[in-house]
Amino acid sequence: MYTLKIFLFIVPLVISSRIDQDNSSFDSLSPESKSRFAMLDDVKILANGLLQLGHGLKDFVHKTKGQINDIFQKLNIFDQSFYDLSLQTNEIKKEEKELRRTTSKLQEKNEEVKNMSLELNSKLESLLEEKILLQQKVRYLEEQLTNLIKNQPEIHEHPELTLLKIFVEQQDNNIKDLLQTVEDQYKQLNEQHNQIKEIEDQLRRTGIQEPTENSLSSKPRAPRTTPSLQLNKTKNAEHDGIPADCNTIYNRGEHRSGVYAIRPTDSQVFNVYCDIKSGRPWTLIQHRIDGAQNFNETWENYKHGFGKLDGEFWLGLEKISAIVKQSTYILRIELEDWKDNMHYIEYSFHLGNHESNYTVHLAQISGNVPTALPEHKDLVFSTWDHKAKTHLNCPESYSGGWWWNEECGESNLNGKYHKPRTKSKSERRRGICWKSQNGMLYSIKSTKMLIHPKDSESFE
Repeated sequence: MYTLKIFLFIVPLVISSRIDQDNSSFDSLSPESKSRFAMLDDVKILANGLLQLGHGLKDFVHKTKGQINDIFQKLNIFDQSFYDLSLQTNEIKKEEKELRRTTSKLQEKNEEVKNMSLELNSKLESLLEEKILLQQKVRYLEEQLTNLIKNQPEIHEHPELTLLKIFVEQQDNNIKDLLQTVEDQYKQLNEQHNQIKEIEDQLRRTGIQEPTENSLSSKPRAPRTTPSLQLNKTKNAEHDGIPADCNTIYNRGEHRSGVYAIRPTDSQVFNVYCDIKSGRPWTLIQHRIDGAQNFNETWENYKHGFGKLDGEFWLGLEKISAIVKQSTYILRIELEDWKDNMHYIEYSFHLGNHESNYTVHLAQISGNVPTALPEHKDLVFSTWDHKAKTHLNCPESYSGGWWWNEECGESNLNGKYHKPRTKSKSERRRGICWKSQNGMLYSIKSTKMLIHPKDSESFE
């Protein structure tokens, strides 16, 4: 189009120029020659213009063809996108149908659950009504039986009445026993409440706060220095009215097992579980029963304690050391296997402080199970994140913190808790186990570790 416009602009100019030339040379040329030359020049000019016009039209056709190709490509892309969009739309419609079906099914199930709930509520109400009727009938029978006994004592009782009488008497005795138990528990709660008040008063006077829960923090606490282990001849003393150990609590008249607050010499107040066995008070320092507590803990947690005193717990090496440094103590270990067989062993022992990695030294006293801990040797306590320099990787190869020998043995009461059907030998070795020198390996169901002053008698 642009070339055509140029051509149309040039042609009038050429014609006007030719007219001028014809006028200027009109006098010198004859009419015939002028006409012939003018026609040849016009043809040449017209031919050049047409040639240029052809080239311009050719370029225009090529450009238009390229634009049409681009338009077709864009149309193809648009068609493909539209096709993909239609496929996705079909998939979404299918998913929507499935969701509607699922929703309808859920609504049907919800209606069924509601109907079942209503039926259960109606059945429960009917059962409650039947229970009330039965209670009324029993009361009526009791009254009739009482009247018969009062009015006709000389008549021989029917066997069914005799059985009913015995049943009523047994129920009455059971109710009396329950009332007595409730009364005893109420008295015990009052006594404990009074003890707590006394301890709180003492703590207010001394400016020390007592722990309020029967649980041990599993969070690491700031380390504190502990004096070296020394035997103290003064035992079972009280500090500011707070007993030093479970033996002091027992001598004070508390003969029930439970959680009590103590304050050993040069120590703060903390809670312990006092286990009364055959008239002897023992301080429980470790308890495993069901695997609810993870014992693969850090050095700081083993140092300060973790778990719950009324469940599974580790009292803490610092607290155990504070108790046993007051006197010479006995360590008692109680084991129960998965056949409900009970085993125990007692040691005379000494426990070091933080600087010695709480090294323990044992000497067996009595027991009905072979010992699995080396005697008369210093056993170092280690965890996976705290090991002695010359110590092997026992906590990493096994599990939990324990007193290890130079070589990793197979006695570990702080290992992973396993059910009786566990599994491979290597897995059992990582769990709670007690292997004596004669090779007997006990798969442990529950464990207890207890301590008691040595001057008191031990027991089986």
